[in-house]
Amino acid sequence: MPIQAILTTPKGRPEANLPLVVLPHGGPQSQDDVTFDWLAQGVASRGYAVLQPNYRGSTNTDHAFMEAGNGEWGGKMQTDLSDGVAFLAKAGVVDPKRVCIFGASYGGYAALAGAALQKGVYRCAVSVAGPSDLAGRLHDEILKYGEKNELIRYRKRVYGVQSASDPKLKAISPALHANEVEAPVLLIHGKDDTVVPFSESQKMASALKSAGKPYEFVTLNGEDHWLSNGATRKQMLTAAVAFIEKHNPPN
Repeated sequence: MPIQAILTTPKGRPEANLPLVVLPHGGPQSQDDVTFDWLAQGVASRGYAVLQPNYRGSTNTDHAFMEAGNGEWGGKMQTDLSDGVAFLAKAGVVDPKRVCIFGASYGGYAALAGAALQKGVYRCAVSVAGPSDLAGRLHDEILKYGEKNELIRYRKRVYGVQSASDPKLKAISPALHANEVEAPVLLIHGKDDTVVPFSESQKMASALKSAGKPYEFVTLNGEDHWLSNGATRKQMLTAAVAFIEKHNPPN
């Protein structure tokens, strides 16, 4: 399946053998466009190429492409990202041994899945407000809203399951595979997030700690899901860039 993507490269550096940050958008039913993106620009300004794939499930083409993401959390939506890494590596644009993944909301899930469900692709992962326990989250939402709620029907459709007890949910929940994580993980979450509960990052942190895996956890006090506060938005980006530079130096 052809995947469209946006590549931002650091100004003044040749487009060859660059360190890379994969930056999947949230949603997942959303898209990245060729417009100013403060997150991509912020990372690229530090010397990294930034890849933003409109993976299957995105809204950049047609309804069929968006629907192709249903049931592919942790599956083809994930390999659409790593296939982009392989494409750029084959073209000589990036160094496949110097790649990190950084995302927010669904992009945060993709970052965690990249660390927990894939092997040998990423040197580090940064998750901002990323869901980590899909089974537990769906269970809690069903208790809160009821089985017939529109949100619950949407969740089941995109996860590709019929119930919260479907074993597939555990198979694609990063917090339940923390023992398989091979790369350092940075968790960042707004304390007042009402879209993806703060507890999702707490679960991931607890799982990583129990598994003896390297991680850091940054709490954004008084912040929501959309990072509406300029000061904490800067705090998030500063922490993320510092973590990426530490584990995947740009030079």
